[in-house]
Amino acid sequence: MKIIKKIKKAIGLVHLWLGLFTGIIIVIIGITGCIYVFEQEIRDYLQKDYAFVPARQLPQASLAKLMQEFEKIAPAQKVTGIEINNTAPNATISFTTSKHHVYYLNPYNGSLVKETKQDFLVTVEELHTSLLLGDTGKFIIRWSVVIFVFMLISGLILWFPGQVRLIKQAITIKWSASFKRVNYDLHNVLGFYASGILMVSALSGLYFGFREVKTAVSFLSGSKFTEGVKAAPALQPIVKETIPEHYERIYRKAIVQYPGAILTNLSIRKDGNLRLRLNYPSDWARKRNTFFYSPENGQLIRSKLYKDFNKADWIEAGNYNLHTGRMFGIFGKIVATVVSLIAASLPITGFIIWLKKGKKKKIKKQSS
Repeated sequence: MKIIKKIKKAIGLVHLWLGLFTGIIIVIIGITGCIYVFEQEIRDYLQKDYAFVPARQLPQASLAKLMQEFEKIAPAQKVTGIEINNTAPNATISFTTSKHHVYYLNPYNGSLVKETKQDFLVTVEELHTSLLLGDTGKFIIRWSVVIFVFMLISGLILWFPGQVRLIKQAITIKWSASFKRVNYDLHNVLGFYASGILMVSALSGLYFGFREVKTAVSFLSGSKFTEGVKAAPALQPIVKETIPEHYERIYRKAIVQYPGAILTNLSIRKDGNLRLRLNYPSDWARKRNTFFYSPENGQLIRSKLYKDFNKADWIEAGNYNLHTGRMFGIFGKIVATVVSLIAASLPITGFIIWLKKGKKKKIKKQSS
């Protein structure tokens, strides 16, 4: 029994100091996470006045035409991304630029509907993944989550009551007690109830941050994550095209060859290649066809189709929905939001417990 107490005391000290070291990071991750869960709903509300134009009995303008109109509207801006809603002909087409501005164009004639800076959710996402500190921030986030996983495990060990009769007390909050006791219960009881979902959320987050986690998942699934299939060399001579013509040909060929997409994203990657993503209706995992093209001539480099996914690919496709709770619809999102708030509260209630203990020790020393 004494050995168990000593082990628990040692675990408690490690739990305490790791919590003090990473507490503010976990608060930031938790708060930004609970906001970003409802990212699509928030964006739909923020963009409701310019996401659509009045429907007309006209065909949409070609992507080449829209790009040419954009160049007239913002000649000094470099396009880094284009988003097309394939389900509504009257949905505006968004052009994102390297200066973080977004231009929403009329899909029928390319006229400007709205120019705005990227919304606050972009900042929320960057805070969640990198603390706005680039690669350094990503490193801090990754290892803070690793520590958080350890703290969840150690927290459960510390929570576990020594006697069966104390279990009921360990899973209820005594609201009528003093502030000190209520705060203690909030830390322990809420941490206990949320620990399982928080563990899943943390581990799915580590999947994004560590290549080693992906490798382990691939090993356990018995399949290897694939980068896609390389395209065969072009047999016909490459025809010179303008950049808008590149985009038009790429986009039209893709949506005809792989119909049914509800959303199309075109973006310029850091390596300079053009990436096209066709997103399809899905349940638990994203269904997405991805294509990579040469920026010089618009020729296909490689492609990855969801119909060819193996187990590791499907895990990759479902991990984001698992991490955000989207896999379980609106119920999953609500649960993810509540659990994220609990995660943000744990360092705060834990810090208060530490402060109260420090004051108690100080009073004892003074009285002695």
